[in-house]
Amino acid sequence: MGHGMKYICLILALAGWLPAPLFALEKTAASALPVPPAPVREFRAAWVATVGNSCWPSKPGLPTAQQKSELLAILDRAVALKLNAVIFQVRPACDALYESKLEPWSEYLTGVQGRAPSPYYDPLAFAIAEAHRRGLELHAWFNPFRAHHFQSVSPIAPNHISRTHPELTRNYGRYLWLDPGEPAVRAYSLRVVLDVLKRYDVDGIHFDDYFYPYREKNSTGREIEFSDDASWKKSGGGGLARDDWRRHNVDVFMEQVYHAIKAEKPWVKFGVSPFGIWRPKYPASISGFDSYAELYADSLKWLREGWCDYFTPQLYWGIQPAPTSFSTLLEWWNSQNVRHRHLWPGMNSLKVSEKWQPAEIVNQISLVRRYPDAGHVHWSVMALMKNPALDAALNQLYRQPALVPASPWLAATAPSSPKVSVKVGKQSVQAVWKNTGSEPVRWWVVQNRAEEGWNTQILPASRTEITWDSRPEAIAICAVDRCGNLSAPVVQVPEKYVASTFRSGGGKLK
Repeated sequence: MGHGMKYICLILALAGWLPAPLFALEKTAASALPVPPAPVREFRAAWVATVGNSCWPSKPGLPTAQQKSELLAILDRAVALKLNAVIFQVRPACDALYESKLEPWSEYLTGVQGRAPSPYYDPLAFAIAEAHRRGLELHAWFNPFRAHHFQSVSPIAPNHISRTHPELTRNYGRYLWLDPGEPAVRAYSLRVVLDVLKRYDVDGIHFDDYFYPYREKNSTGREIEFSDDASWKKSGGGGLARDDWRRHNVDVFMEQVYHAIKAEKPWVKFGVSPFGIWRPKYPASISGFDSYAELYADSLKWLREGWCDYFTPQLYWGIQPAPTSFSTLLEWWNSQNVRHRHLWPGMNSLKVSEKWQPAEIVNQISLVRRYPDAGHVHWSVMALMKNPALDAALNQLYRQPALVPASPWLAATAPSSPKVSVKVGKQSVQAVWKNTGSEPVRWWVVQNRAEEGWNTQILPASRTEITWDSRPEAIAICAVDRCGNLSAPVVQVPEKYVASTFRSGGGKLK
């Protein structure tokens, strides 16, 4: 608008012939709107293990109210540290920490396998709702083939797979195991995963390092061979050697799981956290356990084939010594990430105060941040609950909240910007907004600028208003979809906070 037209508009407004806000809007549009900084992107997560009551609940048989209280304390701690995700174990050994028609209730809840919580509640539904309310993603963590843990104390429930289909299970040392060589086993475990995927609003599906079991020994100390002769003979091996056939069985399952998840809910991420060393001598300075040969887990193939959305090798060692160096393994895994999936290593934060100084974790996170779409997962959440030395370090590392990095191979279209209105009080400002697009919003990024700079908050989709007790210099609000894509920000400045809104950068009326 030229100076002459501005003058005419002002005269008309003063005369009552033109709404005054339009002039204020045009004045603001003509000047450069402030551009908020892009929010920090980093996956910050912790594992919440339920097997053996190692993280939650603290012991079996606790009253429902205490179980809920303990879980809320974990989620609140995650929020206080500015984490943005928890990886929650829901199927430790063909049991369920959620309501299931396929598998029995876990004994880690009530002390008796098959017994529901009383008073009744669904722990997974509760965890998802409370995590999302706090701005946290929740990933459901499954053990796909472990059927019974040796530390279990209650009788096996009648509806457990070892009772309903004993032909699919194998006794192995102290464990019961599903045989990955049986196509019916792979179909069954996939069915369990999809049952959760369909019925619960999870953000991710997660597997750890257990595929074929870690080797067990007999009473004389000799290693026990996994007893899959029946499935091996029935399959004919497909022309493969026995070890290659076992790896093929796991490969087939991993590919099936990935594509089945995408067919049902394309936005749900699939993550896997294999043993941190693929094979000794990869790279040359590395030595240690051979997960390729021992667990029949060709995790490098899964990464190269893109059968996961995020890859979390368990790099539970220090930066030194060289044979298991965190930094060396991190660099090597990143060099193998040809499909540019998220590579978010797991780190053993439990070692802080026991063997490591907090500086070890600080340095590891700093190394991870050198790579695009950085992220990491703490083993385990218990390391974060009561550890003042680590708290101080993480508070420095996590100064601002962070969005989970986007997954452009799942979807890359930015969501629509929200519609924002602002109400100004004597000493406060309230922003109210709503989704304008057809796709659901997962989070809102709300930023405000004061004298000290921009402040960022990440709010759940259910939250659509915020009040500041002072008057920010500027407000910016973005929508975030389920794949992590960010809308263009809607920016408002005090002219003083006119009713209509602008898209940042363009200065055009919305």
